[in-house]
Amino acid sequence: MHRQLIYVLVFIVSLSTVTLLWPVNDSQCNSEAFLASNIQKFQVQATKVVVQPWLGEHNVYGIFMVPDKYKQAPFFVLTVKGFGHECSKPFGYGQKYDDISAHPGTHLVRDYIRTRTAMRLMLQGLYWQINDKQNWTLTYPEIQANQSRKNVTTKYGSFS
Repeated sequence: MHRQLIYVLVFIVSLSTVTLLWPVNDSQCNSEAFLASNIQKFQVQATKVVVQPWLGEHNVYGIFMVPDKYKQAPFFVLTVKGFGHECSKPFGYGQKYDDISAHPGTHLVRDYIRTRTAMRLMLQGLYWQINDKQNWTLTYPEIQANQSRKNVTTKYGSFS
């Protein structure tokens, strides 16, 4: 009985370690190439950040107030100091999240960091860094009049 308990504990610790430390990047666009490119970009910092991974999934996010003209952007890149970069496809927006309301001509975007990634960063001592809204940035491509949305998406990756 004692030996089985040890095996179970070793299994749980191993599984937890793999879950917290396994790098996950299922982004389908090349954020590094986009950020390093000469294409015109628009950046916006977070209006509010919530970092409460102990409450479960979807409790580590930033809320950004973005001009309405970026609703049609094919993708954006979330950058969080200490975390890195991650491409996302716009999947929804709202006029009010938490206690934040969008100003006229803007909408709100809420973008998340995975809970296990946030836990890993916290274990590395980066809680205050990821909890600072100045460290969260969304970067959108500027689409010129002669440049189609499809060309920007094709150049930096595609989303299914």
